[in-house]
Amino acid sequence: MERRDFFKEVGAIGGSGMLISAFPWLQSCTSEVRKETAKEKVNLAVIGTGSRGQYHLFNLQKIPQANVVGLCDIYEPHLQAAKAYFPKAKGYSDYREVLDNPAIKAVVITTPLHLHAPITIAALQAGKQVFCEKAMARTPEDCYKVYQAYKASNQVLYIGMQRLFDAKYIKAMSMIHAGLIGKICGVRAYWFRNNDWRRPVPTPDLERQINWRLYKEYSAGLLTELSTHQLQIGNWAMREIPTSLMASGDLVYWKDGREVPDNISMIYHYSNGVKMNYESIISNKFLGLEEEIFGDRGTMTPEKNKYYFEEVQPAPGILQMINDIEHKMFDNVELAGPSWVPETASVNKGEFIMPHSKTTSGASSTGAAGDGSVELMTAFCQSAITGQRAKNLVEEAYYSSVLALLAERAMDEKKIIHFPDELKIPYLNMK
Repeated sequence: MERRDFFKEVGAIGGSGMLISAFPWLQSCTSEVRKETAKEKVNLAVIGTGSRGQYHLFNLQKIPQANVVGLCDIYEPHLQAAKAYFPKAKGYSDYREVLDNPAIKAVVITTPLHLHAPITIAALQAGKQVFCEKAMARTPEDCYKVYQAYKASNQVLYIGMQRLFDAKYIKAMSMIHAGLIGKICGVRAYWFRNNDWRRPVPTPDLERQINWRLYKEYSAGLLTELSTHQLQIGNWAMREIPTSLMASGDLVYWKDGREVPDNISMIYHYSNGVKMNYESIISNKFLGLEEEIFGDRGTMTPEKNKYYFEEVQPAPGILQMINDIEHKMFDNVELAGPSWVPETASVNKGEFIMPHSKTTSGASSTGAAGDGSVELMTAFCQSAITGQRAKNLVEEAYYSSVLALLAERAMDEKKIIHFPDELKIPYLNMK
């Protein structure tokens, strides 16, 4: 946000104290913490310098508290590309050398998923402050091991759930929890793309190293790389975790040797009967991505920065006349039962969650710039300096990761999965 006051950006839901009470991880974003750390820097290293690692390096250039002194990758082209962001940073090919360096106080882990747990646990045990990309780990059991290592340490741990620091999502959740859209009766989320999700491979022996997202040993594909973000939104809105789930996943389109589904569908069941439905495919992009929280008085769509009330103003002029004519026409047709009225989606322009504004280029904007990634990384750097943990952030990331991985288990076993008691941890964002 170019150092703008985060809480002023969120708007008139309440003061910073109210926001921190509702979303306690924001304690690391207060103006007091920003002032405290303004003249401080943390020496950090990025472990894993592929596409996501370079995205974070791009953002770290904007953060005054970040002093990137190390870059680590086993793939030399990625390492050299990362040096374009921080030319003076030392290069490493073994993450253990990074952890052995006492001058490095914090690490950002953006490796393939199967390495998240071992590197995160080793980093915490080495006394480093840790940022790890989502998902937390490759298996539910490894997620639990990471959580236990975190609890046993005195270190900071952040997981890459940027929506927790996205102003429009924070304001949307404030509105939902204040009752703006009424009682939640359903949640729907989806992420649609149309590409093969492959990266170019210079030689065949590097296929699994570069395209690790497509192979079960290293990733659960759409489940861990996409759905974890959106499952967290459902839990955040509901302020609880699902009790059970069912799921289906198939290779429908990209039959090219990959091992993970390109088409997934899940249903998560909450204790009050509300369902969260999730879909993702990568052979059609028409709907894009969104989370839709349905209440009996309205619908919240935070990715689009919009909300919609159930009752809208009558259509003006000719549209209202056409609507009246159509209804009279159908009312005169005898059917088996009451007169039929079409229940198509309402024409409803909705309201903006964040204020409508202009970008620096003068183009129209539908809300706050960015997706929370810069705010998330800024908060991590500040926490790495102060040693203050982001309350509830790890728990939110833990449950979204485990729920995605349990869906993989439901797909493989073709049965309903109940959330295992042995994987439950205290969830602080309860009603």
